[in-house]
Amino acid sequence: MQDDLLFVGVDVAKDELAVATEPRGAREVLRNESAAICRWLDRYPAGTRVAMESTGRYHTLLARMARKAGMVVYVLNAHDVYYYAQALGKRGKTDASDAEVIARYVAEHHDKLRPWVPGTEEQDLIGQLLRRRSQIERHVTAIGMSLRGVEGLGRQRAAFVRQANKLLAEIDRKIQALIKSDTRMREGQQRLQTIVGIGPQTSATLSALLSRIQFENLDALVAYSGLDPRPADSGHKRGKRVLSKRGPAQLRRLLWLAAFSASHSKVFRAHYQTILRRGLSSTEATVILARKLLRIAWAVWRTGKTFDAAMISQATACANP
Repeated sequence: MQDDLLFVGVDVAKDELAVATEPRGAREVLRNESAAICRWLDRYPAGTRVAMESTGRYHTLLARMARKAGMVVYVLNAHDVYYYAQALGKRGKTDASDAEVIARYVAEHHDKLRPWVPGTEEQDLIGQLLRRRSQIERHVTAIGMSLRGVEGLGRQRAAFVRQANKLLAEIDRKIQALIKSDTRMREGQQRLQTIVGIGPQTSATLSALLSRIQFENLDALVAYSGLDPRPADSGHKRGKRVLSKRGPAQLRRLLWLAAFSASHSKVFRAHYQTILRRGLSSTEATVILARKLLRIAWAVWRTGKTFDAAMISQATACANP
């Protein structure tokens, strides 16, 4: 830890921000609104490290204002903070204690973290629409399933699903309009959709992500997605590899669905069967194929080329899920 740096952890809620500072030990609560944040930021020097967990949209105002004020901002993965808190022996959970854990985490790990970089207005809106679309789709599926077979509600269920699909289609139109307004995203999405299994939702998500974050290399992208395998060993026993699941769950879900679709295609079927012959389950094989698709997507995005089946053998994937 560097003595001349201040590390601020913020637990973000819709209306309030709980703040903890290291090494000062200060604790306070302020409103999650521009005027209060501005007054609070004025008390800290440029270069202060400010960290918070990703909360969908409630952290965005603070992150943007802190970065504009010259702070170094980190938007953390909630899983990393949770396991760090467990390692500290933290059992209780309050806004104040969460802010303290975040402050301690960034003080210890800031040199290994990637500073947050804001997206454009279009990128942020695309991300918001994609998240909302995913939420709506899950709720519609759940409601439709709960009403299936209920006597006397078949017509209402069908009408509900039709109306929900109209809403999803309108969201899709808005997403595509935003992507078309940005040349890099538009051309990138067109190339990504040449990859078998990757459709409009996955290509839109990847286009917004890859145009916003400059990943150092392919491994960094795989790690960000949470599709990187991690060991689960104990003593002399070598456990099965498990996914880190550190990145956005929505991205992993879309890549898994893309891989499931690709596994039934002529282009990827042989590769998928080769993975299965290693003795892996269909779920494990689909995860490996999802990682393969992400590697291919990276190559397509970086090179400016469209998909070619030869990329399947060129984009190496780890053998373990």
